[in-house]
Amino acid sequence: MPSKVLLVDDEPNILSSYQRRLRKQYDVDVAPGGQEGLGKIAQSGPYAVVVSDMRMPGMDGIQFLAKVREEAPETVRMMLTGCSETEVAINAVNEGKIFRFLTKPCPPDVLGRALTEGIEQYRLIRAEKELLENTLRGSIKVLIDVLSLVNPTAFGRASRVRQFVRRIYEEMEGDKPWEVEIAAMLSQLGCVTVPEATLDKIFRNDTLTEQERQMFAAHPQVGSALIANVPRLGSAAEVIRYQEKRFDGSGLPDDGLRGEMIPLGARVLKVALDMDSLTAAGADSAAALIKLKSRKGWYDPAVIEALDRVMVTQIKYDIKSVRSESLTTNMILAQNVLTNAGTLVIAKGQEVTPWVMVRLKNFSKNVGIREPFRVLIPIVSRPEATAGKGSEPTRDQ
Repeated sequence: MPSKVLLVDDEPNILSSYQRRLRKQYDVDVAPGGQEGLGKIAQSGPYAVVVSDMRMPGMDGIQFLAKVREEAPETVRMMLTGCSETEVAINAVNEGKIFRFLTKPCPPDVLGRALTEGIEQYRLIRAEKELLENTLRGSIKVLIDVLSLVNPTAFGRASRVRQFVRRIYEEMEGDKPWEVEIAAMLSQLGCVTVPEATLDKIFRNDTLTEQERQMFAAHPQVGSALIANVPRLGSAAEVIRYQEKRFDGSGLPDDGLRGEMIPLGARVLKVALDMDSLTAAGADSAAALIKLKSRKGWYDPAVIEALDRVMVTQIKYDIKSVRSESLTTNMILAQNVLTNAGTLVIAKGQEVTPWVMVRLKNFSKNVGIREPFRVLIPIVSRPEATAGKGSEPTRDQ
């Protein structure tokens, strides 16, 4: 973990003195002003600790450290002040902008102890963040694994929808795309309460009984509740909760939200889910898009426009038959992968991930699966590159 420190002061003699006395104990870098300090952070960071003088021309210490907080929030920030500036420094500490302030002139041993404590604080911050991130990744993996084991049909749909969501959201340049991708991947988690036979009927557009319809209608709320308490997944839970909400406010939940009050991720997910339902029922991509556009009030027009732009890039596929040991991560399953006894292992449409490769290899070795099976290998092409050349039509998943 880095233990670099940055000292910022407009007096070169002070910088030289600190650098000379501290360089044996710390990896010290210096900058003669706030703007130069920000440049150092951008080019040479991350720094464990940044120490800034209070009074500097152009950008004072509080302004500089506030910028550091924005650019490098994990970096521990300290300020050097004169005795007359103590009240200002205390205010800065109370506002949470800095970790500690030191009065000038500051003996090198005092500064050294402060740097040691600041580096330790930085390591604690980093350790806590890594623990949270590992916990988050582990929690997501468990939830996805549970869905894939309990309901492979729902898992396959979630994987297909994730691809739609990723491309649309990128086109719209939305914030925090990772949250929306996670929401897409977990969007079908509530289907663990829905029998797989019912899901098969839904994805084939077969007629449902009233009990089946109510059971499926409840799955977004179930999925949202399941992940709402996972650290940092609150926003993803909201996206899942509103995934069936229409832009005009109709649909569930019936709470009065409409238009742009509905989370953007949910508006994107709604389009992706309905697009997948139409293509799974046999419509090609162009016909599915026309159908979506005909549903007045169902979708955010900006999301439909983004999907339209995304589909300017036609996706074609080579189809190959492969065995589990030959899978690569650029493939998509073109058929359901079954055990020799006929049990579904992975549903068609699933993007091949490292996890999928491990799962299929394990089943092949320990249980036995029907091999080889067909996969799609995507080939991206622009319509204008093939127009008028008699190219084959796009093969949809």
